[in-house]
Amino acid sequence: MNKDIHILFGLRIKELRVRAHISQEELSFRSELSKNYISDVERGTRNISLKAISKLADGLKVEVKELFNFSK
Repeated sequence: MNKDIHILFGLRIKELRVRAHISQEELSFRSELSKNYISDVERGTRNISLKAISKLADGLKVEVKELFNFSK
């Protein structure tokens, strides 16, 4: 089954966040995005911008391409 790109992206963000042992609140602080925004992204309900993707990568201390390392 083909999953929606927003859901796959959100699951990848959550995977990297959990692997880094940080909360949504901490990622929010590190990436300068609201906790509600992080939650929406992880649930796949937010159409995220390139600028926000870059901020998430910085907050997770990974390259942007790592955020897209998921299988469809």
